[in-house]
Formats: sequence, C-alpha cells, structure tokens
Amino acid sequence: MGDLLKFSPYLALFVVFYFFMIRPQQKRAKNEKEFESALKVGDKIITKSGLHGKIAEVAETTVVIETMAGKLKMERSAISMEMSAALAKK
Repeated sequence: MGDLLKFSPYLALFVVFYFFMIRPQQKRAKNEKEFESALKVGDKIITKSGLHGKIAEVAETTVVIETMAGKLKMERSAISMEMSAALAKK
C-alpha cells in the first residue's frame, strides 16, 4: 500500500499529461488525415506556406494546384486544414 502511494503522483501526472497533450494531438492528426483524404478537384485551398489556389489534379500523395502563376505540384500534407476551412466559410 505504501508503494502505491509513492507512485500515485507520477500516475496522476501521466494521466493529466495524456489528456492534455497526447490525446488532443492524436485527435488533430486524425482530423488532418481525414481532411487530406477528402480533398477533391475544384476545392479552393491555402497551403501551409500561404499559397492560395484551386486543386486541379489529385494523386495518391500529391495534388496539383492551380494558382495565378501557373500549376504547382505539392504534397497533400502541405495543405492547411484550418486556413482552407476559413477560406471555405467566406
């Protein structure tokens, strides 16, 4: 019983760490994966570097976006979920 009381603060710290750090990060990663897989031709997007464009082609891991300067091939992971969602609301 005494040993359990010695480790209870560490256990409590781990539980708090899990619910405030690990779990939200896993949830965010899952949402980003779903967002990336739902991209389709014609979607208006913003990349994480700030480029605005419209998706012209979709491949397994890449997309071709059409910008005012021409077409660019990018990784799907380079598209910002938050900024693209804000653009869609406008």
